[in-house]
Amino acid sequence: MTQSHNLSVAVITRNEADHIADCLRSVGFADELVIVDSGSTDDTMAIAKAFGGKIIQQPFLGFGPQKQLAVDHCRHDWILLLDADERVDEKSAEAIRQAVRFRPDGVAAFEIQRKNFLHGRWIRHCGWWPDPLLRLVDRRQGRFSDDMVHEQWLTDGKVLPLPGVIEHHSFRNYADMIDKLQRYSTLGATQMVAHGHSPYPWSPLLHGLWTFIQVYGLRLGVMDGFDGFMIALLNAGGSFMKYAKCLEILRYRNPPLPSR
Repeated sequence: MTQSHNLSVAVITRNEADHIADCLRSVGFADELVIVDSGSTDDTMAIAKAFGGKIIQQPFLGFGPQKQLAVDHCRHDWILLLDADERVDEKSAEAIRQAVRFRPDGVAAFEIQRKNFLHGRWIRHCGWWPDPLLRLVDRRQGRFSDDMVHEQWLTDGKVLPLPGVIEHHSFRNYADMIDKLQRYSTLGATQMVAHGHSPYPWSPLLHGLWTFIQVYGLRLGVMDGFDGFMIALLNAGGSFMKYAKCLEILRYRNPPLPSR
């Protein structure tokens, strides 16, 4: 492939040896790879170095600050934001190359659709599709939110869509989803406390039930079979645990350690 024109790729990692090679291979057209790692104990760093990535070690700060740190270490203004378990398809790769090459006036970011997979199958409902995200950004016209979880790229500039998709292979099985539920609910609860939220004792149950209704019913998770049911159930569990952990922190002042 021909090289892109001044494009950096920013990725954060921790124990992503199963995914990082496919991720970095899919962006071989980029000029720079920046990886911020929060203490991998597997082969993640060795694989990233083999691809020529610039490695920064940083204990986990929360998703927003950690990703902003990766952006801050990039040398180019246009940056492709990826998670280690994502891959850019050929159509998106060509669209990204063209967007960075021609750089339309006044555009601050480009939106790319993400296809989310579970058990190797594209999940078309549950709120997992469509899933447009700001991923190709001009660092001069935005930054990540400070959120510890569910971070967003914030910009007031013009946003355009790009053709193609980013493939997201986050979960191999339900155990992976439960592990993420635990980590994200801890981060979410910690963030709630930091923002001064004080839920009621019945908040975990109400939020958990409403999340299940949204995902399985309103977002048609029922159309995705048993996987759809499990996604709805585990999303509901994540919402329940976030509010329960928030109550626990406020009651006992013994916050769980936020980790990625």
